[in-house]
Amino acid sequence: MTDASAKIEKLVQGLGLVGVLGVAAEEIGSGRRVVVNGDEHFAMASTFKVATAVTLLDRVDKGEIQMTDLIDVTPDMLIEGPNPIVTYFRHPGCKLSVANLIEPMITDSDNSAADICLKTAGGPEAVTKMLRSIGITDQRIDRPCGLILKDFYGLNGPATPAVVAAAAAKDPSLIVHMEDRNLEFEKDPRDHSTPKAMLELLLAVDSGKILSTKSREFLLGVMSRTTTGKGRIQGLLPKGTPVADKTGTIGGVANDVGFITLPDGRRIAIAVYTKSSTRPGADRERAIAEVSRSIYDYFYLTSV
Repeated sequence: MTDASAKIEKLVQGLGLVGVLGVAAEEIGSGRRVVVNGDEHFAMASTFKVATAVTLLDRVDKGEIQMTDLIDVTPDMLIEGPNPIVTYFRHPGCKLSVANLIEPMITDSDNSAADICLKTAGGPEAVTKMLRSIGITDQRIDRPCGLILKDFYGLNGPATPAVVAAAAAKDPSLIVHMEDRNLEFEKDPRDHSTPKAMLELLLAVDSGKILSTKSREFLLGVMSRTTTGKGRIQGLLPKGTPVADKTGTIGGVANDVGFITLPDGRRIAIAVYTKSSTRPGADRERAIAEVSRSIYDYFYLTSV
């Protein structure tokens, strides 16, 4: 373990804001890394949408689909969540392009868009196959959002608006306990990643190992417009620091992965995962923010 990694581990222990935290970060170009619990497996929550977007964009690069292709968004495709599609497009007659589905999947973590993108990418098996093709073995995609939420909350079916409404009517405490941890869910190996595996995916995207320059720039541009989790990686960074990220949240899990640009132009790829927290969501975000700022300071104040 590097001195920086040891300091981050001590910081995490001292904060006591999450059950378990794992982080893997690399200064792009130098190869210098900071890793704590890098081989620990974590539920990805919505950070799996990065791999989904990469697989879909790879299909675009191969000419199998186009960004302008229109896809029917029918009421039966909608998945619950405080997301734009399920909020504003509940009625028949909606079509969205591939590009306009990737955008809310990342920026707003839209679950409906994610499940449509996942299906268009070829399903969970296709996404996992993409990961294996670039040498990533410790990340797997198994379920769409509708089934992930079904399994986490013990619903009677995929988390459609009707299923969620019926469950909440039957048990109103379901809403109250949305942030509670679910240890059995966290133990399920499906839809898991290690921090190091997610870091490798981010580096593969950035280096062009998996996507064309055009697709890479599109994805990083979308990630730079993320609206969720402003208190996580970005939370304690200097105002105006460029960040391109994707968050993930479910129960006692809060995650954030992406890229940070330093004032001198150097860039950091970073993946921060947490699990098993009994603390409020704000505390989980604070832990991610503290770790991210420490990593920012370490790389900015030191150079090869």
